[in-house]
Amino acid sequence: MIEVSAPGKLYIAGEYAVVEPGHPAILVAIDQFITVSLEKTENVGSITSFQYGNLPVLWRRQNDLLVLDKRENPFHYILAAINVTESYAKELGKELSFYSLMVDSELDSSNGRKYGLGSSAAVTVATVQALCQYYDLGANNETIFKLAALAHLSVKSNGSCGDVAASVYGGWLAFTTFDREWVLKQQEQNQSVKTLIEREWPHLSITPLTPPLDLRLVIGWTGSPASTSHLVDEVTNQRSRDKQAYEVFLKESALCVNRMIEAFQAGDIKAIQTQIRKNRELLVQMSKDTGVTIETPSLTQLCEVAETYNGAAKSSGAGGGDCGIVLFDRKEGLLSLMTAWEEKDITNLPLHVYTKAEK
Repeated sequence: MIEVSAPGKLYIAGEYAVVEPGHPAILVAIDQFITVSLEKTENVGSITSFQYGNLPVLWRRQNDLLVLDKRENPFHYILAAINVTESYAKELGKELSFYSLMVDSELDSSNGRKYGLGSSAAVTVATVQALCQYYDLGANNETIFKLAALAHLSVKSNGSCGDVAASVYGGWLAFTTFDREWVLKQQEQNQSVKTLIEREWPHLSITPLTPPLDLRLVIGWTGSPASTSHLVDEVTNQRSRDKQAYEVFLKESALCVNRMIEAFQAGDIKAIQTQIRKNRELLVQMSKDTGVTIETPSLTQLCEVAETYNGAAKSSGAGGGDCGIVLFDRKEGLLSLMTAWEEKDITNLPLHVYTKAEK
């Protein structure tokens, strides 16, 4: 039995701009996980997930391709991860076999509502990691990231894959995405998976950050789930209304996040907080320019309450609901903030930054 866990993520800064190649964002991996267990079977395989009623979806093989017994299935990211990783395994001369794959997630609430912690990325990464172990592929972090990113591209994901990077590498990360058009062009030219992941991907950059010792991350959840892919699509569709405003947003976001990265390197909490507030302003302005709601009234309340207790706050990820993040100097008291949030129906998620050495 192989068992692999991958952590969820939260965006700290650089949302929306990060979908453009070379535009930086900062993310963290958090200590809630998706666990994939994998065990060899004969003649037929299965995929089981607690989140989908624990009924196994059975699969067989036709010409080494995985074929489901049910046409409708909720496992798009898992299947994409299997297809990409097994293509790579075959190119390395491995013989494909059958296995049962079980998924368990801590990234949703007990009633199945999503917190916005990157479950699609985490399940993709955990599946890729489990199969790399199963087929003994000796994959490093970069290989796992690229295999998981290719899986996301294959299901037409419009995200940056920053959440994939957080699930693979853990901790605090500075991230810029790759040129997806370049990757898709390589695939059109029938580039093998092995060749593609061995090549350097234009603009891709994943850099671990060390946070200042007294920096404290606090996470609030508004209780209102949001669809990242839907919001990113909306912004993409609307930004053509004012291309100049969008170009200004991209430029200002890059400036803000790069300054924040420098503040991390200098261990300067006040400077980090200044850029968090600046990034919030940029996202609010971009929201006005595109007409897409990013900071909902609940997220505005979350931020405003946190600011009264000396925290620097903003929406996290695509916004439209889900989580907000607050960065504090550890010396500041937090109990009053929790009470004030409770009165506004905002839930503090007791999560911590996850670094790989911890697990």
